[in-house]
Amino acid sequence: MPAELIDGKLVSALWLDKLAERVRSLEARGVRPHLAVVLVGEDEASQIYVRNKERACERIGIASTVIRLPADAGQQALEDRVRALNADPAVHGILVQLPLPGPLQEEPILALIDPDKDVDGFHAVNMGRLFGGMPALVPCTPKGCMALLEHYGIPLSGKEAVVVGRSNIVGKPMAVLLTQANATVTVCHSRTRDLAAHCRRADILVAAIGRPRFITADMIKPGATVIDVGINRVDGKVVGDVDFDAAREVAGAITPVPGGVGRMTIAMLLSNTLDAAERSLS
Repeated sequence: MPAELIDGKLVSALWLDKLAERVRSLEARGVRPHLAVVLVGEDEASQIYVRNKERACERIGIASTVIRLPADAGQQALEDRVRALNADPAVHGILVQLPLPGPLQEEPILALIDPDKDVDGFHAVNMGRLFGGMPALVPCTPKGCMALLEHYGIPLSGKEAVVVGRSNIVGKPMAVLLTQANATVTVCHSRTRDLAAHCRRADILVAAIGRPRFITADMIKPGATVIDVGINRVDGKVVGDVDFDAAREVAGAITPVPGGVGRMTIAMLLSNTLDAAERSLS
């Protein structure tokens, strides 16, 4: 029997309905949640992502501002924009769309964002809070993965979880969140020996490496839950890090690409924006 489909489109819509209620509650207290996005250059994928974020904000009533800078904008100009947003009390969330073009340096820009407005959850302060088990703005994609697992009632406590990928954006925070949910977590990467053997032990397998269809059916434990974070373009088609058609015949539950984790990432971005707006009142 094919695996149950973990439907990010459905779950994200439910989340957006709940978030709209939080927006109305904030407005009743005199606060209009506001997300500011800084977009540098004309990268097509970044343009699409930003449009999707704008539409999601509009759907639930969050004010959104997109600050567009040319690809040849200097490091100083970008830093000045971030500083201005940090100082603006009407802005609750700041997102600098990645990747940045050309010679612009990402790390100094991300470090400059006020941690309390860092709705991507990439700032070292938020990473430290997450690792320390303190309230934090959590990176959106791992947070979205956890929301999917919770919605579908996938048990985590005492389960074997394998995360393939160790990036600061997905892999590492994903491992922390799974550990906090009492799973036993293994993080695999390019230097892991016998990756397939590790994957086959996983009750929960998270693929986040950016290599199309890299996780094959013979790497999946029968009945496992597979969360595919990958977004890759192959011959004009978007595919994940998992060979979906074959994997679905082995797994117990699986996310599709598209229509899985990507939808949840935007929902969690808006959730983080509302978290930041609510905290600004305290």
